[in-house]
Amino acid sequence: MPRIPFEELPNHGRLWVFPLNRSLTDAESVTVLGEVDGFLAQWAAHGVPLESGRELRDDRFLLIGVDEDAEAPSGCSIDALVNRLRGIGQELGVSFIDHAPVWYRAPEGVRTTSRPNFKSLAAEGVVTGETHVFDTSVTRLADLRDGALERPASETWHGPAFFREPQRT
Repeated sequence: MPRIPFEELPNHGRLWVFPLNRSLTDAESVTVLGEVDGFLAQWAAHGVPLESGRELRDDRFLLIGVDEDAEAPSGCSIDALVNRLRGIGQELGVSFIDHAPVWYRAPEGVRTTSRPNFKSLAAEGVVTGETHVFDTSVTRLADLRDGALERPASETWHGPAFFREPQRT
C-alpha cells in the first residue's frame, strides 16, 4: 500500500504527473501500481519517510503526491523516484518520463502525439481550442483537484501555442 491513500493527501501537497507514452494493459497497471506501492512504502528523504500516495488515471497518467508539511522530498529522493519509474518503464517497454508530447482526449480515448503533429491537427481542425488536453506540468494537488490536469486547450498553454489567430496585415 502507498504510505497514505492518494485522496487523503492535503491540497497543499506536491504533485508529480508522470505521463505514459501508451496505455497500460490491466495486467501492466497491476504490475506498475504494485512496484510503485513498494517504492512508496520505503520512500524517504534523508532517512525520514515521506507521506506519499499514488493514483493511475486513464491508464496513462501516474500521479504521485507528497505531503511536504510532514517531510519535504529531497533532490536525491526525487531522483530515486524517477530512476525507479525509468526502471519499471524499461521492464514494460513504456516511458513515464517524456513530457514533450501533447496528450489530448479524442473520441476513442487519450492520445499522444508530437507537438508538430498536434499543430498540424489544429491547422486541419481535427483538434480545436475545445479539445481537452492534459497539462503534465501541474505540481500541486489543489490544482489537480480543481481540474487543472485536463482542460480545454484554449484554457491552457496549448491555446496560444497552437490556436493563435492569424495576424492581419
